[in-house]
Amino acid sequence: REVLQWLEDDCPSFDVGGFVVGEKEETALLYCKTDGAVLAGVPFADAIFDHLGVAVTWFFKEGEVIHLPINPDTGKRVSKVVIAEARGKCRHLLLAERTVLNTMSRASGVAGAARKACEIKERANWHGYVAGTRKTTPGFRTVEKYALIVGGAATHRLDLSQMVMLKDNHIWSCGSITKAVQTARQGAGFSMKIEVECQSLDDGLEAAAAGADVVMLDNFTSETIHDVAAAIKREYPHVLIEASGATSRY
Repeated sequence: REVLQWLEDDCPSFDVGGFVVGEKEETALLYCKTDGAVLAGVPFADAIFDHLGVAVTWFFKEGEVIHLPINPDTGKRVSKVVIAEARGKCRHLLLAERTVLNTMSRASGVAGAARKACEIKERANWHGYVAGTRKTTPGFRTVEKYALIVGGAATHRLDLSQMVMLKDNHIWSCGSITKAVQTARQGAGFSMKIEVECQSLDDGLEAAAAGADVVMLDNFTSETIHDVAAAIKREYPHVLIEASGATSRY
């Protein structure tokens, strides 16, 4: 369904350029131009090509890190490497081109950023999760959440209907963390987790006492977050601690 929407968005009526090139069979090559890129988005590209009757052969696997080889004559990396070959009607190749490239560029970028964050976690010997957020591009959520998985990260919640997250605006409107959690539990029932955004240790303790499953420590510094997290876990060891904001790869 999403693939059809993308193609219709790009070509809502008559493709004059496709009329120019016509129905003859042609071969197109897909290139990667970034050393160390993570290939992501292949299933979406396959769906686009398949819908248009284009046959594609991939030379790298989904999730594979692509390295540009060294040219032995110059001692420098080549500027690009072929990752796939597509064959079909010329107008269909050109119709698929931009949608495939946009989808794969975005997915590979998200997957690459996720993998770098996960590598930092591994070097630090930290056993928690690196997770994405709900700050996805409208209409592109499926691709971006999928790309997190390809990069080795967790998706967190996929949308508002999965897990309840009570942020500062929810709490301000309700009047207190406790009341917000209690009201959320009535709506969510026993089977859905509730997460609460907290600005202080007191907030975190109140959220845990009220029945929150996840306490998010929002915009804490690296100097303070460890002590606050430890204090909450001492009293409520079953609660999951999440750190969000004020985070850098460096």
